[in-house]
Amino acid sequence: MSDPRQYGTSNAPSLQAILPHASVRPLRRLSMTPVGGAVPRPALRLPVLLGVLGVVYGDIGTSPLYAFKASLEHFKGAGITNFEVLGVLSMIFWALVLIVTVKYVLLIMRADNRGEGGILALMALAQRVSVGQRARNVLALVGISGACLFFGDGIITPAISVLSAVEGLEVSTKALAQFVLPVSAVVIVLLFALQWKGSASVGRVFGPVMAVWFVVIGVLGLIQVVRNPAVLLALSPTYAVAVVLHDHWIAFFTLGAVVLSVTGAEALYADMGHFGRKPIRRVWMVFVLPSLALNYFGQGALVLADNTAVENPFYLLAPEWLRLPLVVLATFATVIASQAVISGAYSMTRQCVQLGFLPRMTVSHTSATEEGQIYVPQINMALACGVLLLVFAFRTSDSLASAYGIAVTGTFLCTCVLAAVVFHYQFGWSRLLTITVFGGVFALDLVFFMANVIKVPEGGWVPLVLGLVLIAIMTSWKRGRDLLLSRWRQDSLPLASFLARLPQSRIVRVPGIAVFLTGNPDYVPNALLHNLKHNKVLHERVLFVTVLNLDVPDVSQAERSSVEQVAPRIHKVTIRYGFMESPNIPRDLAGLRAKGVDFDPMQVSYFLGREVLVPAMVPKMPIWRLWLFLVMARNAVSATEFFRIPSDRVVELGVRVAI
Repeated sequence: MSDPRQYGTSNAPSLQAILPHASVRPLRRLSMTPVGGAVPRPALRLPVLLGVLGVVYGDIGTSPLYAFKASLEHFKGAGITNFEVLGVLSMIFWALVLIVTVKYVLLIMRADNRGEGGILALMALAQRVSVGQRARNVLALVGISGACLFFGDGIITPAISVLSAVEGLEVSTKALAQFVLPVSAVVIVLLFALQWKGSASVGRVFGPVMAVWFVVIGVLGLIQVVRNPAVLLALSPTYAVAVVLHDHWIAFFTLGAVVLSVTGAEALYADMGHFGRKPIRRVWMVFVLPSLALNYFGQGALVLADNTAVENPFYLLAPEWLRLPLVVLATFATVIASQAVISGAYSMTRQCVQLGFLPRMTVSHTSATEEGQIYVPQINMALACGVLLLVFAFRTSDSLASAYGIAVTGTFLCTCVLAAVVFHYQFGWSRLLTITVFGGVFALDLVFFMANVIKVPEGGWVPLVLGLVLIAIMTSWKRGRDLLLSRWRQDSLPLASFLARLPQSRIVRVPGIAVFLTGNPDYVPNALLHNLKHNKVLHERVLFVTVLNLDVPDVSQAERSSVEQVAPRIHKVTIRYGFMESPNIPRDLAGLRAKGVDFDPMQVSYFLGREVLVPAMVPKMPIWRLWLFLVMARNAVSATEFFRIPSDRVVELGVRVAI
């Protein structure tokens, strides 16, 4: 069927709209990689490596602006000693090694869904290899929980990144402190206002700007390390362990800020489909990790030499004449980091829609050549409002740090669970090996998560509340769709019975092609029955079109559609899309000519069902879920727009449906 939507000027949603994914069935003949090998990836040339820098590492690359400073905040009360500085540095360094390098770069990036990464791609892969419907439902809940926390990350990242960059004005000149909030707000408004143009043109400078950024922060850190090489003692994990044993609860609280140094780790995996694992791994190992480590150790060396530098060690690394230019460079870097997260939120939204967890939304393609460059205006507006609210509510990057950690560590936990399932069932890891490796990783993620849970009153409630609201929205939509599909199947007429009686009927056949969208090709679409009831005619050629959204990122053109003739001049057509693709039914129907179907776009009429949803006498959903489902259904994008059907060729027919 088509999708949850409203038609015309009425607020009534359509069943045809509500059930766009009547069946999300993975086709077993669709392999995880193309025949003959893995998904081809770009060669390791300089433009590719620069692209990785600009798209993948913006978030984690700007963490030095606030991570080390926020981590030392917990020791200010009793006075910061060299022992604690080295301990915090050791925690940050080994977090980068264990979480980013070992967990993501070496382990999880091996689990790709036909070359694509990200928590929803991993969820689809885990569901495919798991056994039992209950297990698949649990994995779906884990996946959407991680996705919802990622949306929280998408709101917090622009807020904390831009604030921390603009706060450099205060360091360079105290008189400029009053302009931090206004300048931050202006930068954020411009960032979201320009999203509709796409990131293609700006993307050309993302890589070079981030390359300059990493070189600058690495060099600034190296200068301080050379001046005070004793800071390199923190390379030993014994300092991290010693601080934990000595300071106990303070060290535990500190872990909640240390995790800020690994924000953006999920981006390494999520963006794997754009660049492939090899360029991402190479850039991390050779360039990004050394630059980050040098900067953190440089900040530590500066604080060892002068404890007052803890107020903003990042900007104080630079000589006074360089601080204002560094603020400008940091602002560009944080905008790039924010852009990567915002684009990720658009992609995540499209995946949720295609997998059936959200109603249809407007998806605009901002590039004629890059399928992945999209713009979702509803999400853009929601993100912009959320970011501005956070900026004016928390006012400083230090305050926002408490809210940031839960979103990041919650996603870490969800990814770890899904990856364990995939490695056990797909890669054939033994249960002992899986529990040993991923049990250890899960324990580390859990410690970081618990260290952030205690910050719920200070701001950690923000991503939790947002995550719970989004989970309620997604599960309500999924449950409502399933109930509606079940009701539709009960009331529908089997197609075989209809076709058997068709030759003996006196139905008038009129010229033209009628396309009926249906979620179940074995039953007669309600739109056809209503057309016969009211107009008493049937077109000479009829296509029953079913759209299947598969749990793979994309579908090859050879497997895009299949056709079956069920009666003279009547065909069943199945069109398949991956969760990273945007449907275009007229385009793909036109491609049926190659399969022997005479299809003339100028002779086609598209018949869409338009059912008015009302609560049943005994609703099968809680009232609040039913209300939420109906609100989303009434505000969903129309099937005509989402499937790119010409509006002047659409005929709508409807009826009341109680759920």
